[in-house]
Amino acid sequence: MLGLRHLLRNVAHATPRSTTTTPATLRALLPTGSRAYAARTTHETIPSYDTVITEFKTYKPITPGIRHLRRPLNAHLYKGKPIRVLTTALRRKGGRNATGRITVRFRGGGHRRRIRIVDFMRMEPGPHDVVRIEYDPGRSGHIALLKARDPNAEGNAKWKYILAPEGVRAGDVVESYRSGLTASLIQSVRSADGDAGEDHLDKKTLSLDEITQHGKDQSTSDALLIGILRGVIIKLGNCVPIKLIPTGTMVHNVSLDPRGKAILVRAAGTFAQVVHHEENGRYSHIRLQSGEVRKVLSNCVATIGRVSNPLWDDRKLGKAGRNRWLGWRPRVRGVAMNACDHPHGGGRGKSKSDKHPVSIWGWGTKGTRTRKPGPKTNKMVIKERPRGKEKASKS
Repeated sequence: MLGLRHLLRNVAHATPRSTTTTPATLRALLPTGSRAYAARTTHETIPSYDTVITEFKTYKPITPGIRHLRRPLNAHLYKGKPIRVLTTALRRKGGRNATGRITVRFRGGGHRRRIRIVDFMRMEPGPHDVVRIEYDPGRSGHIALLKARDPNAEGNAKWKYILAPEGVRAGDVVESYRSGLTASLIQSVRSADGDAGEDHLDKKTLSLDEITQHGKDQSTSDALLIGILRGVIIKLGNCVPIKLIPTGTMVHNVSLDPRGKAILVRAAGTFAQVVHHEENGRYSHIRLQSGEVRKVLSNCVATIGRVSNPLWDDRKLGKAGRNRWLGWRPRVRGVAMNACDHPHGGGRGKSKSDKHPVSIWGWGTKGTRTRKPGPKTNKMVIKERPRGKEKASKS
């Protein structure tokens, strides 16, 4: 076993770490008549080794700063500059508010960057072509550049950035149904279903209540029509009203106001799940990434799929300087401060005594609840997120 580890270590140093090493390349470097060659060709060893190499990019440790550096492989990202009109300058505040007081600790410095203006409303209907997937320095997930097919669209209606769902690539087509479903789409679905109804064809877009012929008392034809519509519009990257999304579907970019922008589930790799639609049709239940189940108005919208760059949380920066490039200052422990700077500070040693750990402002921390629990705190929350032992048992 020691001989195999020594041989594999030599092979790893002999091959460039910045390139992807496949099992075939590894087997070619090993002696064909040795036990090591047979060991590397087993079913249990090759997939695990290949997965680590192909998901992250590592570097030969010629300097200490890149010894532990690893980044997700994103060969599909565009390497050029963003569209200038879709960006704005970032004016740094250093964690200070309007009065100059620090309200967000450990912020400051960082590389110059421009904020990408991301469309969280998705109001423009019609198909949009995905031109490219770009890196956004201001967020953890990637963004997708869309181009509208409407020849009359100009400015922000022609080009826009959205959060890129995982799996969407250049050349794909996404569409937003927030303003309603197009009459031509409804007519095509009805003709495929054998229904030749031509109601509301004078309108460009239709709401769900206008599509169904009997309102809340849906007939069999209405239920079948909605089922066919779901099969047509539930596609990766489409912005769809929550009432049309089947239960169990993964979504992101969830809005809490039917006329507001998306504010939930926007970080890299996150997703929510539609778990229930109430019978009266007013609310839908969504399970968030934290495990919390809450009610959302069914007229709100969400985007199908999960946010891109799911391996972002598993990356390693390799050195403290990269955190400074991102605008984060060192996080100093309370026991390392003076008594005037933190409740844990001071003393002839490094102990904080036997009192419960608190924040710099004296609030309880490390599990202490700072919000009054109970059903009246947030009536939209059906099931709170797991905490403590419940969270540990599920993980």
